[in-house]
Amino acid sequence: MSNNTLPRRVEVRAPATVANLGAGFDILGMALETPYDVIIAERTDTPGVQIKSINGDGGRLPLEADKNTAGIAAQAVLDQLGIKDTGACLTLHKGLPLASGLGSSAASAAGGAAAVNALYGSKLSAEDLIPAAVEGEAAVSGRHADNVAPALMGGIVLVTGVRPDQCYRLPTPPTLWLTIVTPEVAVPTKEARAVLPNQIALGTMVKQTASAALLIHALHSGDLRLLGQAVEGDGVIEPARAHLMPGLEAIRAASRERGALATIISGAGPTLCAFSASKSTADRVLEGMFHVFYEMGIGFSTQVSRPGTQGVVVKVLE
Repeated sequence: MSNNTLPRRVEVRAPATVANLGAGFDILGMALETPYDVIIAERTDTPGVQIKSINGDGGRLPLEADKNTAGIAAQAVLDQLGIKDTGACLTLHKGLPLASGLGSSAASAAGGAAAVNALYGSKLSAEDLIPAAVEGEAAVSGRHADNVAPALMGGIVLVTGVRPDQCYRLPTPPTLWLTIVTPEVAVPTKEARAVLPNQIALGTMVKQTASAALLIHALHSGDLRLLGQAVEGDGVIEPARAHLMPGLEAIRAASRERGALATIISGAGPTLCAFSASKSTADRVLEGMFHVFYEMGIGFSTQVSRPGTQGVVVKVLE
């Protein structure tokens, strides 16, 4: 395909993701319909990747492409495609709060990778883009794919490594709704990982494995109540991080009173995610979350969303 027939400008929507899903630490992740980042990418005659501007980050993210997750992932795709004489210029619109547990860095990385792929003929599949996105993610929060894989592929993804053949789409319950609340407290991923235990007892490992297995069974059977039981079965990660999450138990209690099936920490937190079997229930849960944080005097933002089944969405602008 000649450059004359390639897109000149594209827009990419890269979704928020909820990683871990309870006991699935570093191996399970779920894309959301909303919120999402938007990346505008333009093909350039200058080799490599440039970042023109970033909006919505409060000036906290680097404009240097080799220090930015989107820029690193975009360059990795150029390398993967063997593109050396031309490049891409990115404009990032951050719709995700930083250090929130919603996969902000993963959305940037997935969006940057998908944007360059689209500019150069969409030769790579979503799965093929995972290693490039992991390279971007590694600059901020480690070399794992439980956020970037669902951001690229959509739905709920089981991750056993960072290669395309190690990421598996799982069934996504069609009636599942999520209520997301993000308190205005930053919890950097590195800090949230630092509090985790290096060793656990054998009995704890058995219970943790059972919860993860039950979660996957619940997804395949479509049993939302069983899913709720499974995602709250984390006996390792949540107990270690609970002190970093303001209002966790109060939010969980208020959500359950209003019909939620479960409430978990999203990724490294502090975002909390409640599972419900209908939108009306998810809306009621949102009201309960509002009251909890209002009474605590903590600022927060909320979302009601379904799982995002598409992953990154590409639109050709010209």
